[in-house]
Amino acid sequence: MELAHNLTLNEEVVKSLPDNKKDVFIFEWLQFLDKVLSALNGADVKQSQKTLTSQLTALLTKSPGPPTRYLIAKCLATLFTIGNTNELFNTIDKCNDIIKNKDDSPSYLPNKLAAITTIGVLYERLGRMVGRSYEETVGHLMRSLKNSESQGRYEVMKTLERIVAGLGTAGKNIHKEIYKAALKLLVDNNMNVRCSTSKCLKALIFEAQFVLQTEVDTLVATCIRALDGSNYDVRCHIAQLLAVLLAECLKAKNVAGSKAKKYDVKEVLGLLASGFIKAGKGSSAVEMVRGASAINREIRVGITHAYNEFIKLMGAQWLEKNLPFVVDHVVTLAANPRTTHTHIDAVYARKCIVFIIASSVQGMLGEKAQVNAAEELSKVIAREMQLMGAEANTDSPHQSVISATQHVLVCCLQELGGIVTSLSTTTTQLIGDSKTDIVKPVMSVLTHPSPAARLAAAWCLRSIAIAVPALLTPLLEKSMENLDKMKSTGDALNGYSFAIASLLGAVSKCPLGIPYSIGKKVFNIAEELLRSAAQSSRMSLPRIQSAWLIISALMTLGSSVVRPCLPTLLQLWRNTFPRSVKELDAENSKGDAFTWQVALDGRAGALASILSFVRRCPELLTSETTKRILIPVECAFILLQKMPSIVKEHGTHLKASAAMLRLRLYDILCGLPPESYVGAYKHLFRELVAEFTLTENPANTSTSLLRDMCHVDDSVILGAWLQETDHKDIEDQFEPNRRIDFENLQPNSAAGSGALEHDSSYLYSSSDNMDPGPLPLGVAVIDSSVRLYGMLFARVSDKHKLQMLQHFKECMKQAKAARQQAIQINIFTAVLCALRHCAESKKDLGSVDVRNSALILIMDMLASPSPLLRCAAGEALGRMTQCCDDNKFVADMVQKSFEKLQSSRDVVSRTGHSLALGCLHRYVGGMTSGQHLQSSVSILLALAKDHSAPVVQVWALHALGLIADSGGPMFRTYVEATLNLMLNSLLTVPPSHTDVHQCLGKCLAALITNLGPELQGTSSPIYDARLSCLISCAIMTDHPDSLVQAQAISCLQQLHLFAPRHVNLSSLVPRLCTSLTSPHLLLRRSAVACLRQLAQREANEICDYARTLYKPANEDERLVIAESGLEGALFGLLDRETDGQLRKDVRDTLTSMLQSLAGGNLSHWFQLVRNVLSAATDLASGDSEMRDFAVSAEDDEDGNEDDDEQFKGVQEKELKSHLAPKWPTRVFAVSCMMKLMQECKDNQAHLDLALARELKSKKDNSEDYLVLHLSELVRVAFIAATSDSDKLRLGGLELLQDVINTYSSVREPEFPEHVVLEQYQAQVSAALRPAFTSDTPSDVTAAACEVCSTWIRSGVARDLNDLRRVHQLLSTSLDKLKSDGRANKQLIYSETAGAMEKLAVLRAWAEVYIEAVSREKRKPTPAGTESLLDLVNPELRSLARLWIAILRDQALLSLSSEYQNRLPTDGGAFFTPETKDAVKGHYRSVWAACLHAATLYLKQEGFGVKLNTDAVTVQESIEISETDRFHLLLGVAMEALCSRTSAQSDDTILTCLKSVETLLSSKREAVISPAISREILAVLHRLMLTRDNASIRNLSIEVLQQLVLIAKTNTQCDDDVTPGASFVFSCLEVCLSLIVRHIPAINSTLVSSGIYQAAALKLSNEKEMNESVGAILSVLAELPALCSDNGRAAIMPILLYLVIGTIKEVSPVSRMDADMCPAVKTALKTLTVLCSPTAFHKDGEKHSPQSIELLQCAITYLLEAGKDSNGIPPLVLLYAVAIVAQSCPAQVVAACEIKEKIVATVTTIWSSCQSPKIRLAFVQMCSALFQHNDPLVSFTYIHSFTPLLCGHLSKAPTNHDITNQEVSQILTTLEVLLRLAAPDQRVGLMALFCSILSAYLLTGSSFPTATTHSKQLFEIALKTIISLGSAYPEQFQAVMSSAPRLKSAVEQAALLNKANAEAAQRKADELQQRKEKQSKPTIQLKMNFGNFK
Repeated sequence: MELAHNLTLNEEVVKSLPDNKKDVFIFEWLQFLDKVLSALNGADVKQSQKTLTSQLTALLTKSPGPPTRYLIAKCLATLFTIGNTNELFNTIDKCNDIIKNKDDSPSYLPNKLAAITTIGVLYERLGRMVGRSYEETVGHLMRSLKNSESQGRYEVMKTLERIVAGLGTAGKNIHKEIYKAALKLLVDNNMNVRCSTSKCLKALIFEAQFVLQTEVDTLVATCIRALDGSNYDVRCHIAQLLAVLLAECLKAKNVAGSKAKKYDVKEVLGLLASGFIKAGKGSSAVEMVRGASAINREIRVGITHAYNEFIKLMGAQWLEKNLPFVVDHVVTLAANPRTTHTHIDAVYARKCIVFIIASSVQGMLGEKAQVNAAEELSKVIAREMQLMGAEANTDSPHQSVISATQHVLVCCLQELGGIVTSLSTTTTQLIGDSKTDIVKPVMSVLTHPSPAARLAAAWCLRSIAIAVPALLTPLLEKSMENLDKMKSTGDALNGYSFAIASLLGAVSKCPLGIPYSIGKKVFNIAEELLRSAAQSSRMSLPRIQSAWLIISALMTLGSSVVRPCLPTLLQLWRNTFPRSVKELDAENSKGDAFTWQVALDGRAGALASILSFVRRCPELLTSETTKRILIPVECAFILLQKMPSIVKEHGTHLKASAAMLRLRLYDILCGLPPESYVGAYKHLFRELVAEFTLTENPANTSTSLLRDMCHVDDSVILGAWLQETDHKDIEDQFEPNRRIDFENLQPNSAAGSGALEHDSSYLYSSSDNMDPGPLPLGVAVIDSSVRLYGMLFARVSDKHKLQMLQHFKECMKQAKAARQQAIQINIFTAVLCALRHCAESKKDLGSVDVRNSALILIMDMLASPSPLLRCAAGEALGRMTQCCDDNKFVADMVQKSFEKLQSSRDVVSRTGHSLALGCLHRYVGGMTSGQHLQSSVSILLALAKDHSAPVVQVWALHALGLIADSGGPMFRTYVEATLNLMLNSLLTVPPSHTDVHQCLGKCLAALITNLGPELQGTSSPIYDARLSCLISCAIMTDHPDSLVQAQAISCLQQLHLFAPRHVNLSSLVPRLCTSLTSPHLLLRRSAVACLRQLAQREANEICDYARTLYKPANEDERLVIAESGLEGALFGLLDRETDGQLRKDVRDTLTSMLQSLAGGNLSHWFQLVRNVLSAATDLASGDSEMRDFAVSAEDDEDGNEDDDEQFKGVQEKELKSHLAPKWPTRVFAVSCMMKLMQECKDNQAHLDLALARELKSKKDNSEDYLVLHLSELVRVAFIAATSDSDKLRLGGLELLQDVINTYSSVREPEFPEHVVLEQYQAQVSAALRPAFTSDTPSDVTAAACEVCSTWIRSGVARDLNDLRRVHQLLSTSLDKLKSDGRANKQLIYSETAGAMEKLAVLRAWAEVYIEAVSREKRKPTPAGTESLLDLVNPELRSLARLWIAILRDQALLSLSSEYQNRLPTDGGAFFTPETKDAVKGHYRSVWAACLHAATLYLKQEGFGVKLNTDAVTVQESIEISETDRFHLLLGVAMEALCSRTSAQSDDTILTCLKSVETLLSSKREAVISPAISREILAVLHRLMLTRDNASIRNLSIEVLQQLVLIAKTNTQCDDDVTPGASFVFSCLEVCLSLIVRHIPAINSTLVSSGIYQAAALKLSNEKEMNESVGAILSVLAELPALCSDNGRAAIMPILLYLVIGTIKEVSPVSRMDADMCPAVKTALKTLTVLCSPTAFHKDGEKHSPQSIELLQCAITYLLEAGKDSNGIPPLVLLYAVAIVAQSCPAQVVAACEIKEKIVATVTTIWSSCQSPKIRLAFVQMCSALFQHNDPLVSFTYIHSFTPLLCGHLSKAPTNHDITNQEVSQILTTLEVLLRLAAPDQRVGLMALFCSILSAYLLTGSSFPTATTHSKQLFEIALKTIISLGSAYPEQFQAVMSSAPRLKSAVEQAALLNKANAEAAQRKADELQQRKEKQSKPTIQLKMNFGNFK
């Protein structure tokens, strides 16, 4: 394809290519030419223009496909635009000639279409440059319309649209002609023609004035006609046409001199209203034949689209200005009886009306305007109720008034609920004010005569309660109060019961809940209604219905509320049904129609409550409860069997009640274990089969589940894509969602007809708060029966399975026409459901007969005329393969499909069996179906090439895609052929066949997945495959249909995943950005999903490419990408979108971009977030607070650099031009700030202000640093924390806490004693203050308490006066906690919420107290000054009691299930029996801090201190002794320490260890028994093994040390070290585990076993190891003192091994003379202790033979370890020998073998060492050995080592490596020998020493020239000689007398030393005099200031 990349077409290459490659080559060349021409100028193309023009025009006659012909047209237009126009008219004439050609054959059609397309693009691009030629061209086009087929008409209208747009007003003489033709084609039978015609007319409106002057009514009427029989695309295009027409009419009103008719808003909307109301008038004949209702739904939905488009076109400002009129106009549409001809029509009309308001108000307006809209809706509701009230004063309210008002009210209430839900807690301003209160009008509707209005009002109340949880309890209480007052009025009773039910259902959506007492009150009310039902026959039915509805809703509160009521409930359920068949017969004989109505409704209500119980209280559904529930269920089933006779006898009006009874029964059985009612299967299946086969149902009702049963990938052939559009709420009215030749997929479906009046249980059972939508009762019953049938089918015998399948076939055979189709749909849904359950439960379908019967059923449906049934049959065939473990069965099925496809020529059979092949491969898998792969692919490829049957192409391509998806590597062989087919199809299939293009896209995606990473390859096949994929994506990207474009983006996304280098981001990213504003949801989804993937790897690139789309506002007002870039566009999209998946992808994309880019462009992201938050302050609360913030920010230290600029608010113009972001977007913006902080924490420059300023000041540094934006962070947190949205407040508080934690220790460079956060103290307190008001929710207050604690503990506020502002907030909360037990919030929220707030307050106080104590320990407060502890002290007695109460509660809640019955009946201090499960999470987060605080306080005050009980409202606990207090605290800590690793965090473990350490150090030794100590040690041992945390290990060691200290105090030192009962043994376990963790090699088992490699035996962190191992060794030294003699004998080998092993493994071996680490020093100290006699025996008098032998072994091990190259270094070994020699008795060291080893080892070290350190250690060792108490020991070593020392001394004058320190140490050691020697031997030693020292002495002549080393030796020698002479004068004189030379040398040396000293003194005196002279001042003061003060 490189040959295609030339400016001109290489025709020789084209001729040489095979036919199937020519089109691809030409297309690739045209693509290249299109890109090149746009980058060239006229001079560049001048030489080649003529050739290019001829080549391009020649291609027009070569049957180009749709993509090719459009590229030809583009290239020609570009060529004439940048080059000369000499050939322009010739080209136009050639195109006209082709158009004029009379050849109508299919082979010539592509040429004609290419000419038409070219003409259109030329006129569009060149405009008036074409002169008057357009008249002739338009004439030819008009004539061609007469005989054109649909494709020709479509292209002609597109071309006319381009001509109109290109010529503008210059073509006004042809506008009327075009308009007349367009009016006719606007109602063309082909939908694509209608779409293109509507675009043409839209272009005419802007250019042709006559349309607005005279043709408005005509065009509107024609548009309404065009909507009749339309599909989704037509409705959208006609709606846009109407919107443009009406918007231009309004604009023409303001144009001076315009001749157009003046329309105002009322008239314009009236035109749309007439279409909406009169939609049924003049319905088409097709509608009448189909028997449709009088309402034409296509027209009504189309007009709904038009309303929506018109309001969008007019804009948000226009809507806000005209909001009252628009709202009133739209909701009034529901009052017209023509829109509500039938109930279903009314439901659909209401959906349309609600959609109009919702899409305009919630989609276009900001929160402030939405509040105004809610007020308007509230006014409409009040007005309608006033109208109803006036009508109620008459004798009999007119039914038309009731009907009109009910539909208006339903619309208003539904939309009001939607607005309130979107506003969340910002709705608070709409409540309470008498003028704007929305609750009162809504409550008034609860008494409306219409059930629909009452239900809508209840739903609206539910929405209000979810939005503002604080209203939930007041609304419930108000409803209960009104119900009690008006329980004699049926409508009111019914309405308020609806309200109670919906509000109870809202509790699960409100985390703070309601008081548990409300549940009891509600149940009592319901029970009373049931008991009083029989008192009044008029009220019996409403009371029974209301009671059971309330009880059903009560179940949603959960098991804790229902459990106390369960016995009563079981009795009520039992009493509602007859106890036997006999009673039922008696009831039947006595009852009349009314009593049966009451009985059936009551029993249906009872079953509804059972269903709610089964679903919501699974914990209570025990086997016993199930048995008791089955009793009324069995009675209901018996009643069900007798219902036909009852209905026949008492009237058909009982059918609805009977159907509701069946629905509830089926749903209950679905929820109960199937094995619990096995005995009822026989009769149950009879009922179920009769239900969905419509045996007794004359209506042709079909189930709504069939689409869900089909595979989600089959949506492309079912048209289910419409469920993924923005208009799905109104387009649900149609089945199918797209129409092909008016064929209905499911004509009897009730899709989209959901309404609350169908099932009131939806009030409490709905899982979301979307628009209510339970389906009609008839459909719901069939759905439920199908679900139950599918669940039970696999459990029955093969006999019954076979009977049912045969019965199904008979039923379908007997039914005819529409009824047959409905039965077929129901049966196949049931069969599919059964097969799915069989596959999921891994059960076999059954015997061969069952399988064959099912197969016959399925194969028949593969040829069904219904596409939905064919799809279901294919799915069922695939599912059967999962239930039949038989390869032969699969082979037979595939063979049958082959035969059918080869023999059948009809479309139905081909499509069905094509899908069957795909489904078989999908469910069997590639490996199993590999043998059939070639045949399947070949036949499907052949079918996909059949362009004469697009439907067959669709199904074949879909099946081919399924096979490619499931085939895996086995499909690799067929990829090339499939790609060729797809590429040729894309080049030839008309764009109007969008289904084919969608399937081609799906198939391409499967092929890309199949190729996978191979797409990165460079081989020729891979290159061709990759190029084919890219060309295919390019063709689909330019397709006019949004679904095909979305598929193209998905394919490009996959290509980027596998071959990122080959995807051109420069063209892809701008297209993705443009797609973000598409009106099609699927396209936006695909674009965002692709951006999400790109942002993970190429965030910077996509932002740069997106920025290329930005243009200044004066050039293009409607920007795709604004100045804020792609990030700003995504934030805006996040604010507009409602689709959950799309919003999630947007958030993920922004998060990825933030993580990649924010660190380098902080200012940009701060600007984004500030705009999001600040722009929303139009609805915010704190202008004064914002001013306070701005004033305080003026003093920011960095204001002159960055922050002043950022503090400027959003300009007024900017606020007006952008919609204020909604609260979810603001919450996400705050979370972005937190993520930004998290990303920056790894770089110190972001956290250090001085460093950031230093780096920022560098010239080449363009980076930004977070700390420079600290004021912005605080501002963002402040704005969020003080907003009206509770969730935003929580986000703001979390951000504020994060800021405090991050920057509390950052110093202010200009004031080093202060931190940067000190200047924001006022902002922090201002942000926290609103969270402590009385009306603040508990979760916000709890979060604020945590921030308060963090702020106080951070140490930012040093001045106590500043600290008191935040401290006062905590004090206020504590006062409330002590004095406000059951008031205020406890009446609004649940007890759990109250407990959460109280626990948060106490935790905050506990953390503050812990910090205060810690500060006091670190730096005691001077006397006379206040500290943080002084602030806390006044509350400590009360707090300590509360902390202990929390710990007692925690201990109770931690009990295992078998001890739950021991819990107090009245609960604990902060929980009740009902809340014990709900509060566990809150206790889990606070008890650890309370434990630590309590231990600190009780340690300080004593465990017997009397705690304050005044004004504390917690439940009084039993007064416990001080010992029990101690055990409680210790037990709670131990329980946590014993828990699983995942159960408690490391922080909790640390807190528990601190608490235990505090308890152990609290002088409570008497309480801690040996058993407790051992238990604690066992826990510590477990922590050592399971926790890899240095802090935990260090604290564990501290606890261990405390335990040893206590043991030394408590025990009698008689531990025998018995495993399991020994304290010392437990200590050893802990010590050993910790030593092995740090020094793995010390465990010889690990080394020898080979479990650990050598690399794994390395030491851990050196610093941590030194601290931990040193501490453990200190503990080891204490253990012998705790043992008996036997125990000591047992542990001493262990201790010695550990100590010497530590010395061996820890000692550094990298350098022989390296310094000893602290751990080795501690080990040597420990060795000293262990070698002493006291370590072996209590009395410590002497060693036993065993101990002597042990020590000798230890010394031997020590010496042997020194010989190893990796063993003990010489330096350490010498010190160790010295210690052993000093500490061990003579018997140990004097043993011959030991002496020899020591002498040999030490002598070897001495002779080989080169290090002064080692030589010094040797000397110190000698000194220790020489001074041994036993002369035998010292004598031996003196004789061995003294010659070495003397010899070393004699070398000192000549060997400069010998240091002076060594000489001094040796001399000191030799002096020891003199002291130890006998008097008669000292003269000889003195003579030896003096003779050695004399060599060091210098003479007066040699001193000046001597080296420094020699001079130092001279001084040392002289000093030593003088010292010896002073110590031993007699011996010294004797030596001097006997050695005259020595004496003379000594005397000369003494004189020389004296002379040197005098000379040095004189020099020092002269220097001092010189300094004094220099320091004297030169200026003398005349006055003496000495006494100045």
